[in-house]
Amino acid sequence: MENLVNTLLPNFERLSEEFYSSLLDTLIMVLVSGTIAWVLGVVIGVLLVVCKKGGILENRFVYIFFDRAIDVLRAIPFIILMVLLIPLSRAIVGTGSGLTGSFVALIFGTVPFFSRQIESVLSHLDSGLIEASKAMGLRPLEIIFGVYLRESIPGITRVTMITFVSFIGITAIAGAIGAGGIGDFAIRYGYQMGYRDMIWLVVAVVLLIISIVQGIGKLIIKKTTF
Repeated sequence: MENLVNTLLPNFERLSEEFYSSLLDTLIMVLVSGTIAWVLGVVIGVLLVVCKKGGILENRFVYIFFDRAIDVLRAIPFIILMVLLIPLSRAIVGTGSGLTGSFVALIFGTVPFFSRQIESVLSHLDSGLIEASKAMGLRPLEIIFGVYLRESIPGITRVTMITFVSFIGITAIAGAIGAGGIGDFAIRYGYQMGYRDMIWLVVAVVLLIISIVQGIGKLIIKKTTF
């Protein structure tokens, strides 16, 4: 087995320690930035639906603010957004570079896209369910958690999987500010130094991570679709 690994990945033994460190950095980005972005995306997506005209918590100011902010942030290329957010990152986490410095940029780069996906999912919910819930006297929070979110679990899971694939992609770009991660590892050793086996290793690991997440997602969808 060891001989096979050395044949297929001749540079792995020498770079294995750094590869594992880069993989850990990517997992930290996913767990920290990804979790925060998911929560914020769901919250903002819900606000866009319930605060729009005719929504259960209609509020023109809140809707316009988040709607316009999302459009602006989505229009800015992520590499430029990272640079623009360095001062904000320094103010929040104390640094504008490195692994910790990437958290703010990753969150701002993911939330606009994900919140739009959540808005789309919730908007397609049968309006009859909402009207029935209001007729039953349910409060807005009860409708949000008991109807909007509960009935949309399969759809939310699907857009989460889509966003996760995009998120893995921008973690590689985050390497431009020294965030590390397996994307940065592939660029430095696979592209700049020409170690093609390291590129294929990173591709295989990324595909494995995505496959695991999609497998979990499909299981959730299967269990929650009636």
